[in-house]
Amino acid sequence: MAVLPGLAVVGLLGAYVVGLVFYGGSPETLLTGYKPTQPVPFSHALHAGQMKLDCRYCHTGVFKGAHSNVPSTSVCANCHNGTQVDGVTVKVAVHVNSPRLQPVRESIATGSAVPWERVHDLPDYAYFNHSAHVNRGVSCVSCHGRIDRMEVVEQVMPLSMGWCVECHRNPQDALRPPELVTNLAWDWNKEGLESYRTLFASLYDMPVEDADLASPEAVEAFRTRWVDAWQDARDVHPNTDCATCHR
Repeated sequence: MAVLPGLAVVGLLGAYVVGLVFYGGSPETLLTGYKPTQPVPFSHALHAGQMKLDCRYCHTGVFKGAHSNVPSTSVCANCHNGTQVDGVTVKVAVHVNSPRLQPVRESIATGSAVPWERVHDLPDYAYFNHSAHVNRGVSCVSCHGRIDRMEVVEQVMPLSMGWCVECHRNPQDALRPPELVTNLAWDWNKEGLESYRTLFASLYDMPVEDADLASPEAVEAFRTRWVDAWQDARDVHPNTDCATCHR
């Protein structure tokens, strides 16, 4: 009979381990896959994808500050507020009576901010400068994924210390011309180089020749030449010591 309590303890211990693993692998813990419901169902797939709004129209400080700002309601009001401050009705405004935009209208009327849920939130003890990355050619897509395809924004990269350190050790795959960091659909391929021949020739004195488009290997060779030149010109050799992020 003494075996039964022992089996019960083993069973409870097993359940605890399974629960711990399950919780440890949940989106709330790993963050990857975290996709909170927002007070306004803002679709990046519509605005950034279909309508081609540049990231900087809403996130105005990405190239200037350490933090990427959440857009103020006044940015939403540029398109969705049907009445100006002086009471004049705007001739061109979108979905001014949509129930989905009620929190936006309340924010405009009261001056209080829309209570957006933060998706990408690094710990307070980790220092991250947004402008330092995008100005050196790290695209939004490297950390946030194809936001322009998301109906609801979710975290697709772990943003863990190991993940960041690995990129600092080998930043080559994340680099592109800063002029293209908000072009989430752009990539290092034949179409990408061909569509921006003028940019590479005029800004970087690196014309894209027909031979550079002849094969994937040729494209990769051009990319390597550009990345090497860019890293030397802008000293893009990220530190990996602790003090870089823990200050």
